[in-house]
Amino acid sequence: QVQLVESGGGLVQAGGSLRLSCAASGRTFSSYAMGWFRQAPGKEREFVAAISSGGANTDYVDSVKGRFTISRDNAKNTLYLQMNSLKPEDTAVYYCAAKRLYRSGDYVPGLYDYWGQGTQVTVSS
Repeated sequence: QVQLVESGGGLVQAGGSLRLSCAASGRTFSSYAMGWFRQAPGKEREFVAAISSGGANTDYVDSVKGRFTISRDNAKNTLYLQMNSLKPEDTAVYYCAAKRLYRSGDYVPGLYDYWGQGTQVTVSS
């Protein structure tokens, strides 16, 4: 089992940057594939990015490609999401999530086993 805690959200102007972090408890973080999701008010939770357990493979939703970068530091049990060139439509609560097996195209939230509590990102125009 793994527990996840996100941080790094906040208010930023359009065009700005933020880096989200997700701290994981337990000694098995390096065995989990990790993902970032987001949920805007009145909308369903949507996939943003994912990374394999060792970090070699990544996947992104088209709307963030070239702007967001997912990474992880297994020695620190931490997942990151670097967000650049932020847009008002990126405003949402951002969640990190974990699952055992990485597979490209696994965009469904129900495929992930563990979730953090979320961190708010607000991008003003």
